Amino acid sequence: MTTSRSWIRTAVLSMAALFVLNAGLPAQSTDHPEAEISNGLLTARMFLPDPDDGYYRSTRFDWSGAVYSLKYEGNEYYGVWYDRIDPEVVNWVFEGDEIVSGLCSALAGPVNEFQTPLGWDEAEPGGTFIKLGVGVLRRGEGNYNRFVHYEVLDPGTWTVNRSANAVEFIQTLDAPELGYGYVYRKVVTLVEGKPEMVIAQSMTNTGAKAIHSEVYNHHFMVMNNQPPGPDFTIRFPFELTSTREPRAEALVKPEGNELVYARQLSGRDQASAGFAGYGDTAADTEMIIENEKIGAGVRITADRPLIRDFLWSIRSVLAIEPYVAVDIEPGEEFTLSNRFEYYSLPRE
Repeated sequence: MTTSRSWIRTAVLSMAALFVLNAGLPAQSTDHPEAEISNGLLTARMFLPDPDDGYYRSTRFDWSGAVYSLKYEGNEYYGVWYDRIDPEVVNWVFEGDEIVSGLCSALAGPVNEFQTPLGWDEAEPGGTFIKLGVGVLRRGEGNYNRFVHYEVLDPGTWTVNRSANAVEFIQTLDAPELGYGYVYRKVVTLVEGKPEMVIAQSMTNTGAKAIHSEVYNHHFMVMNNQPPGPDFTIRFPFELTSTREPRAEALVKPEGNELVYARQLSGRDQASAGFAGYGDTAADTEMIIENEKIGAGVRITADRPLIRDFLWSIRSVLAIEPYVAVDIEPGEEFTLSNRFEYYSLPRE
């Protein structure tokens, strides 16, 4: 599948209006292009990038590789964490008994965000800038806000290649008027003979300017819809130190090499923790997330050192956000690989 656009949406249906039409659709809707892959042990389903019909067409997350479902031995590791989408919402909110997401945050699974936009500071309001993995966007007033949807002027060219156990995504973007260009490649592979998923990424700088940003995988974990709490074990290979002033009433906090919940999240609870203690090697990217109640776990690693780490969670989702630096000179290539090892806990 290849999609190519160099356009400004002036049609009757704006991007926001398109999302209003789709707001009530469940994540598993067949109205959006998607792919299913399997290696006989794992089965994964993911949304595919498409500027007209894609499930996600907003401007926070990379459009590729949104694995909204992955099953292993009867356990589901991912899923949509919000009840509906409202284009008027910035980021997400609690509304009554519902969790409502804005356009930018409405995605699921292990998705990337290249946090720092390119060219925002140089552009005037109404001018253009680039969000890596998304495309050329229209600049707004004030400061950049990743939770706000910006008009997509050019999503570049997306190519998707599929096999039985892998999907390859390639985005080619060329914006010489801004001095930027790149070829972004991501391959989601279910490893043959193992309950493992690898997400391999590369970005080649084809423009005149250097690319400087940060990328993190949001890791939206929705394990059999279990609310975050003491049933979860979250541990790291280093002693954690808090990057915030500790609070006695905190719902989650570092203890030794683990993040520990005081109780199960419910209602309007929101628990977050910034933490450090990691070194300058890729070994410290390891995180292990287990749920004792359902007997499932995952070990996640990457091959680049951390520059920041953070946990965010509400009653429907647990997300750990490990950040790495992205610095690519013209003509050079950046690579990053994330590995996910899924397993079942031994039963007594």
